[in-house]
Amino acid sequence: MKIFAIGMNYAEHNKELHGTLNKPEEPVIFTKADTALLKDGKPFFIPDDMGRIEYETELVVRICKLGKTIPERFAHRYYDAVTVGIDFTARELQKKLKDAGKPWEISKGFDGSAAIGDWMEKEKLKDIQSLQFHLDINGNTVQEGFAGNMLYKVDEIISYISRYFTIKTGDLLYTGCPTGCGPVHIDDHLEGYLEDYKLLDFNCK
Repeated sequence: MKIFAIGMNYAEHNKELHGTLNKPEEPVIFTKADTALLKDGKPFFIPDDMGRIEYETELVVRICKLGKTIPERFAHRYYDAVTVGIDFTARELQKKLKDAGKPWEISKGFDGSAAIGDWMEKEKLKDIQSLQFHLDINGNTVQEGFAGNMLYKVDEIISYISRYFTIKTGDLLYTGCPTGCGPVHIDDHLEGYLEDYKLLDFNCK
């Protein structure tokens, strides 16, 4: 099982972090280790040696068949379910690594950094690029997103990734986060929603 993730896929988030609204020339792809996956409502243990840890709430799609070099017009056949996930990021460490010209995989791919909610079958939802999602912390909405604002749409991303990686059943794709990232703290209660469905519910420890 592979975990793919997309960076810089919402203009307002790019402005928030990088000071620009520009669309990257190509999708920004990175991966997370399989041990990053955090599911079934298990708690997220905040690392005590990585500095500020921020939430990035995202739509996540589940790959449902083997594919390589997939034309964009067929990409919708390769995922069958959608949920809400959180791409936890060690923000200070990420900046330090980027400023030094080093890979920043550690700041994104550490254990537990890919929280995942319950799946909803794609057929039960409207078009994926029309979906709204949001994150509540301790009962307050802290981040909201609309999939229609993605700079690269889901089908474009799958087609692009499959040029370089063979995708397989069970692989996951985190599709990027909107503006509004912020830190998590011990005892925070996180709830992620896709439309009106609560699919993600866990605590930080």
